[in-house]
Amino acid sequence: MTAAWIVTDPDILGGKPCVRGTRLSVEFLLELAASGASQADILSSYPQLTAEALAAAFSYAAVLKHDRTIDLPQPA
Repeated sequence: MTAAWIVTDPDILGGKPCVRGTRLSVEFLLELAASGASQADILSSYPQLTAEALAAAFSYAAVLKHDRTIDLPQPA
């Protein structure tokens, strides 16, 4: 599920993992959640974001706590 939603592109936000089709980085979404924003708050503030994409961003971040990385799709 994560690879369908989270991508990296060196030309977008310096290659930070982002939600596909947006400039919303996983890091930014985590910062919103850490600052107290609920998932509903985030989704209402960023209508281009879906609940599935937000869940994928959080899942991607959860993998990083184990110091593992996930190969993400790169643009052709």
